[in-house]
Amino acid sequence: MHKIIIATVALAAFALPASAASICKDYPADQWMNQDAITKKVMDMGYVIKKLGTEGGCYEVKGSKDGKRVESYFDPVSGELVLTK
Repeated sequence: MHKIIIATVALAAFALPASAASICKDYPADQWMNQDAITKKVMDMGYVIKKLGTEGGCYEVKGSKDGKRVESYFDPVSGELVLTK
């Protein structure tokens, strides 16, 4: 039974994107929204930002939304949400 659980967890891990790199397009840096613009857009979506950075071609936000801790990734050009963990 223990081996079945481990195998199931391992398979589930492969079903999810390994990183933001697999979900964000590779845009030139001059096309990205500036940090003030992405901060405003994300806050307007209801996020409380603890840390804003970049990872794998996405803007990465660590913080909270609706009282829950989140790690979310946003398209750097449009500002659209692409993944929340």
